Amino acid sequence: MMHRRIVTGSWSDLQHDAMLIREAVFIVEQNVPAELESDDYDTVCLHAVAYDENDTPVGTGRLLPDGHIGRMAVSKSVRAHGIGSAILTTLIEAAKVRGDTQVVLNAQIQAEAFYRRFGFVREGAEFMEAGIRHIQMCLVLMDKTVTFG
Repeated sequence: MMHRRIVTGSWSDLQHDAMLIREAVFIVEQNVPAELESDDYDTVCLHAVAYDENDTPVGTGRLLPDGHIGRMAVSKSVRAHGIGSAILTTLIEAAKVRGDTQVVLNAQIQAEAFYRRFGFVREGAEFMEAGIRHIQMCLVLMDKTVTFG
């Protein structure tokens, strides 16, 4: 693995490093308009940033209060080295600790197989977001059904 550590925290703590990755991946690489990349949800999310052995940010993601995971991005030069998996696992674990019963995300179509490996299942039809084809996916974390014996 090419990451040394993952830090979770608030937007005020991680904004600079998260935006370095998000701007490189979403705005520069995928041509997402800058005004669509940032939103008001950042300030209420739990953010995760992965750092390499040189303490350079190489990946990021966020967990919204309603259980949505979003803004998952890994620097192009270090993809396929487990960084995205580590960030996703960190955010799923944070949702479990917080008591969320499920996590939901809008996956870019080319990333659907990645999320399936973690147990996410496709929900609904494909849709366009920022000019990119997406699918909503869900992972059930715990069943709230109460059984009496």
